[in-house]
Amino acid sequence: MSTMSKILLSEIWIYPVKSFGGISLHHSEVLIKGLRHDRRWMLIDYQNNFLTQREFPQMALFKMRYEENSFTVSYKGDLITLDPDAPTLSTGIRAKIWNDEVEVAEVSEFHSQWISERMGMQCKLVSFPEKNTRPVRPGFNVNKEDVSLADGFPYMIIGQASLDELNSRMSAGLPMNRFRPNFVFTGTPAFQEDSWKHIRIGNVDFAVMKPCERCVLTTVDQITGEKGKEPLATLSTFRNFDHKVLFGQNMVALNEGTIELNAEITLIK
Repeated sequence: MSTMSKILLSEIWIYPVKSFGGISLHHSEVLIKGLRHDRRWMLIDYQNNFLTQREFPQMALFKMRYEENSFTVSYKGDLITLDPDAPTLSTGIRAKIWNDEVEVAEVSEFHSQWISERMGMQCKLVSFPEKNTRPVRPGFNVNKEDVSLADGFPYMIIGQASLDELNSRMSAGLPMNRFRPNFVFTGTPAFQEDSWKHIRIGNVDFAVMKPCERCVLTTVDQITGEKGKEPLATLSTFRNFDHKVLFGQNMVALNEGTIELNAEITLIK
């Protein structure tokens, strides 16, 4: 008699500055708005519009790491420190992110100038204070949850088997970082997450709200910052639903807590 394999959390990722490199963690605090520090900063132009790798793939070249309660941002060997607890400049900047307007604060003129010089354009690094609100859009929330500066949802999960299935269809496989998930798991067939509605990771419950629609950002090589055609070209051949290419599932957290690698994932329904 065969036993079912456990579904285990195999990777935890945060992306402190939207569209900069991610940071792999062994454990993290789950907050309603997203994992602690996940997408609490972003770049804006001088019309206060958000910037991402979609239009500026060079943002992939900004790498991040976390140590001793602060972040280090690196760009081709140049380094700058980002302290989550440091005071910001005056608040009250109204920034546009998709169809939302959020109140943000510039981190410092020094940070903005340092990044602008490397981006090759004038921009500001802004933070999104934890107390500020940005509701998950109506119809796709449970308890009127807020989201950070992620595209639309606080959490995204992808099965390792789903990436393996995608890679089996391509001449050269791609890493999971093309899809920027918060959680990766093992122990199920490919795309099992499509059928999930409610899961528990450790002691934290999540509602699975909708599939993630993939865009041109997935075609940016996270090492070189160069755009290509994959994985969208291959995904569109077998993951195209109503003219939307779907890969991964968006979620909201139903309670707060701490999760760690290798936590068991339980299917509630």
